[in-house]
Amino acid sequence: MNFLAHLLLSGSPAATPDYDDIVVGNFAAEAVRGRAALEAYPATVQRGIRLHRFIDSFTDSHPVVRRSTARLRAAGLGKWAGVVADVGYDHLLARDFAEFHPAEPLPAFAQRMYALLHARRQELPERLQHMFQYMRRDDWLTGYARPEGLNRALLGLSRRVPNGAILAAGAAAFLIEVEAYEADFREFWPELRAGVVSMLLQ
Repeated sequence: MNFLAHLLLSGSPAATPDYDDIVVGNFAAEAVRGRAALEAYPATVQRGIRLHRFIDSFTDSHPVVRRSTARLRAAGLGKWAGVVADVGYDHLLARDFAEFHPAEPLPAFAQRMYALLHARRQELPERLQHMFQYMRRDDWLTGYARPEGLNRALLGLSRRVPNGAILAAGAAAFLIEVEAYEADFREFWPELRAGVVSMLLQ
């Protein structure tokens, strides 16, 4: 899953102990590698990093997600199929955000996340601090809801990762079969949420 899903799955201010720390850790985890880097953070932020890793592991091993990635590989995305599935699922989550998170409109959720992360940006790995500036300025989280936002996200990735040019075609490959990916996402999302709730209760 991509940024929007990770942030949403961090819980809620009212129900999740140490919620702000969980959000920071879940976001920071994108650039935290290895035990030493993990243990440099306070224990409550480490929970967020571990949550991020749980989400990634659960997602990558799930048969429904593997069905999506197999379809994208067949469409020519090769080793980048998983990346396109992650960003594509965020597009579906953002597009129908009111259904999946009726308590808060997507623009309000996005601005709340930007404010929280901006206030604690010095705790983020340097690479993420730089990226977050653009994320906030260009409102990536809300932008995911539109097909052009999906395309912009994958086009940007295609320019930043080695040998990632094929990602520029990822949005078109996802959108041409979007009904199939939506069916996959709707089957997968409740299982991911249940897994996350169980993990956070540990």
